[in-house]
Amino acid sequence: PHAIRLEGDLTLGGLFPVHARGPAGVPCGPVKKEKGIHRLEAMLYALDRVNGDPRVLPNLTLGARILDTCSRDTYALEQALSFVRSLLPPEGGEGRCPDGSLPHRPPPERLVGVIGASASSVSIMVANVLRLFA
Repeated sequence: PHAIRLEGDLTLGGLFPVHARGPAGVPCGPVKKEKGIHRLEAMLYALDRVNGDPRVLPNLTLGARILDTCSRDTYALEQALSFVRSLLPPEGGEGRCPDGSLPHRPPPERLVGVIGASASSVSIMVANVLRLFA
C-alpha cells in the first residue's frame, strides 16, 4: 500500500523510510518528513530532470517504483522482494483463459537498480537478496 509507480522504459527502484517504525504489530507509524519525504522528493525531482532533458538519455525514459521501508529492516526486505516477484513465473503455471488461450501478461519490469535503503545494514541485506536475481 505504500508505493509510488512511474512508467518508463527503464525502472529504478527506491526504498525510503517515508514512515517511522510503527508500534508492535503495526509496520508503519507516522510520516517522517526530513529523512523520508525529502529523500523521496529528491528521487522524483532527479527523475524529472533526467527525463526532461533529451540529451541525457535520448529515446529513453526512467520510471520508478518507490517503496516505503517504514524504518524497519524486515519490512524493507519484504518490500525489496516485491521488486523480483514480477520476474518469477506465476503460481500454478501459466494457466488458460476460458476460451483456451494463454493469458496476456505484461512484460517483466526492467528494473535496472535500486536506490536506498536509508541504513547501511538494510542496504546490505537488500543488496544480498537482489543480487540473487541479478
